[in-house]
Amino acid sequence: MADTGPETGPDTGPDTGPDTGHDMTPDTGSVDRRTHLDAAEGAVLRADNLVAGYLPGVNILNGADLYCQENELVGIIGPNGAGKSTLLKALFGLVRISSGTVTLKGEEITNRRADSLVAKGIGFVPQTNNVFPSLTIQENLEMGVYQRPKTFKKRFEFVGDLFPALIDRRAQRAGSCSGGERQMVAMGRALMMEPSVLLLDEPSAGLSPVMQDEVFVQTRRINRAGVSVIMVEQNARRCLQICDRGYVLDQGRNAYTASGKDLINDPKVIELYLGTLAGSHT
Repeated sequence: MADTGPETGPDTGPDTGPDTGHDMTPDTGSVDRRTHLDAAEGAVLRADNLVAGYLPGVNILNGADLYCQENELVGIIGPNGAGKSTLLKALFGLVRISSGTVTLKGEEITNRRADSLVAKGIGFVPQTNNVFPSLTIQENLEMGVYQRPKTFKKRFEFVGDLFPALIDRRAQRAGSCSGGERQMVAMGRALMMEPSVLLLDEPSAGLSPVMQDEVFVQTRRINRAGVSVIMVEQNARRCLQICDRGYVLDQGRNAYTASGKDLINDPKVIELYLGTLAGSHT
């Protein structure tokens, strides 16, 4: 994969402060283990009580839970340093999980290699270094089916229906594309292996407002095409507007979880998170 090393941005450092997580009242989506276990039954992808980090004894995730049902779009928001990107990388085998489990369609896949997870049906789009800049758009998409080259034509047509501009410009080098266009190439390549779940790490980061909107529209289109999506986003309001369910991660744990609509309208979430997370985007 193009982005397999530890993150160098603000979302990778260890949590050194006290646990200041907040409890949500039961009628607005209380984070409860039994509720999670019941709701996660039959999920296409689920994570239970994950503890993980980049260094031994220095945990970024401290008991995080997550599940995504078939055809669901799940958003993960939270402050910098909460462990959002680390959670995605742990799901995809790029960060070592010291305890807890990850399950895909009933099969435990904890700490499996990323290439085997791609073959099993998980796609991952990292925030940065997510295309091969010296290759053309078509060659990037060909790399997406490196493990199944005979499926290229069929998957190329599927991706082309979602991103027709990629087909029109297939001979263009990915490195000459704009940031938004490169994001489409990266998403398209991840879709080439026909994943049942697509993991998106900050897909709108660094893009113009127009291209941010385009990324969110395309993410919803991918989901409606039958792909379950788990998306980490700093543009919290926009993320919650399009997702079916959302998680607020704080200090490596679930602080809140509910439908996107409920979270975006919850006074505590607005006060504690949305004001600081989304203020620069509204």
